[in-house]
Amino acid sequence: MGVTLDLSRAPAQPLAPPLAKPALANLTGLSRTELAQALVEAEVVRPDKAKMRASQLWRWMHHYGVTDFAQMTDVAKETRAALAETFTLARPEVVERQVSKDGTRKWLIRMAPGIEVETVYIPDVGRAGALCVSSQVGCTLNCTFCHTGTQALVRNLTAAEIVAQVQIARDDLEEWPSPKEDRRLSNIVFMGMGEPLYNLDHVAQAIDIIADNEGIAISRRRITVSTSGVVPQLEALGTRTQTMLAISLHATNDELREKLVPLNRKYPLAELMAGIRAYPGLSNARRVTFEYVMLKGVNDSPAEAKALVQLLKGIPAKINLIPFNKWPGSEYECSDWKTIEAFAAILNRAGYASPIRTPRGRDILAACGQLKSESEKLRASARRKLDAPQDAP
Repeated sequence: MGVTLDLSRAPAQPLAPPLAKPALANLTGLSRTELAQALVEAEVVRPDKAKMRASQLWRWMHHYGVTDFAQMTDVAKETRAALAETFTLARPEVVERQVSKDGTRKWLIRMAPGIEVETVYIPDVGRAGALCVSSQVGCTLNCTFCHTGTQALVRNLTAAEIVAQVQIARDDLEEWPSPKEDRRLSNIVFMGMGEPLYNLDHVAQAIDIIADNEGIAISRRRITVSTSGVVPQLEALGTRTQTMLAISLHATNDELREKLVPLNRKYPLAELMAGIRAYPGLSNARRVTFEYVMLKGVNDSPAEAKALVQLLKGIPAKINLIPFNKWPGSEYECSDWKTIEAFAAILNRAGYASPIRTPRGRDILAACGQLKSESEKLRASARRKLDAPQDAP
């Protein structure tokens, strides 16, 4: 039986597309220990040199703010080249930058496709100026007076993404290397998008990086974490971060607070107050800040002020009174100025510092409770216009 060989050429097969290079790991969110370990695992440095090299990189990243390994002049050229092949120090993309007439700055930052947050710098707050950072993309708490809460939760931010907000602000304020005196960014407040205590691991690691004396070097006493009252995490927050605590309170009884802050159904006021009194390090030198948004005819009566004094009795505290920032669709109005002043006077007579927070950045939608949602809505509106059928010419 004969065998016939087919010697015709087979049709050419299309070449498979080249494999995409894996994304480079960003070093800026790593702890010192993790940084040394990453250098060893990538075979960039020997284990006996890892701690020393990690300290060098740390200062370049967090004290000098560099984003290019080539700028690290005390690191050997071949090591810098190896670092650049394996890692990155790149900042996230700043999609939009706005400056208010009062000097407030707001950045819309894209961490990844579809992952955007807003960060706000407020001058003349704290020692010099405060940066309001976000800990989540969106929020789950649905506080009824808060525009930010109308956006659904997308995900937690990583430690690197939280630190990046500080780095971007420092870039824009031209504050590298980290100044010891006359700094414009002196305070950090976790009062942006999200509930920090639902992302405590990444928040705590970011605070460790921000507070490190050889890096960004913002003291833990100048970092404040605000929570709506995730009671089981309060002790861990104090123990792990040693930061100042702020409570988003807004009401003096459970019935009203459950309407304003739905989380109160899970952790009612009695439980919240007990958790605050047990907060590690609580003292007259480390007072709790209670945030109280002033809502016309809702929580702004003299009786409410007196109830607030009784609720906080024995807690070293100050009370920030926040004029409500109106947003489209909200059912609330801001209390009259005389009403707010009368409310503050009652608190002052009881011995509580109760500054009335001056609204900042309203003209760029950067005021308290306005972050991200409005810019998201505007972009969605623009997309709808583009998608709409156009009239024939």
